[in-house]
Amino acid sequence: MKDISRRRHAALTELYARHAERLKAMIDSVIHEEAEADDVLQEILLQIWNGADHYSPKVGKPLGWIVTITRRRAIDQLRRRQAYSRARERYSKQLEHQPGNPRREAFDPFVRSDLRHFLEKCMRTLPRFQREAVELAFFKGLSHSEIAAATNAPIGTVKTRLELGLQKLTHVLRPLRHKV
Repeated sequence: MKDISRRRHAALTELYARHAERLKAMIDSVIHEEAEADDVLQEILLQIWNGADHYSPKVGKPLGWIVTITRRRAIDQLRRRQAYSRARERYSKQLEHQPGNPRREAFDPFVRSDLRHFLEKCMRTLPRFQREAVELAFFKGLSHSEIAAATNAPIGTVKTRLELGLQKLTHVLRPLRHKV
């Protein structure tokens, strides 16, 4: 631990060689996911590297300190994963039970068709150059520089056209944003 606190890489490498398998088995027994166990082990080694000077031999042996860190980190990871799963389930249930769920309705082919026609109508209200820039960017996937090359316009002009066109579309679509 003294060598690790003195930032000697060889000491951390030796610690890893001696104890990584045991620590990883301990982590895996808590979280049961090999990829996550590798991540947690890496976090533990970083914590040991950065906190080795906080270790005190009076408290106990180095391996005991490391095992305590390992157990705590594994439990923390498990709790994070469980909290994420619970939040995701609550969100899914909330979406399912909302009346007039826009996500569910968006899959309706008639709704999509209406939205597509409405968007086309909104696009026709834009000035020609703004409409062209928006179509090339969002429907053809061109970058600003590619649009500039395709339209023979300076890149600054392309950015301005896109910005103005999107502002106008946003203004037109604002009343519908909760429905789309």
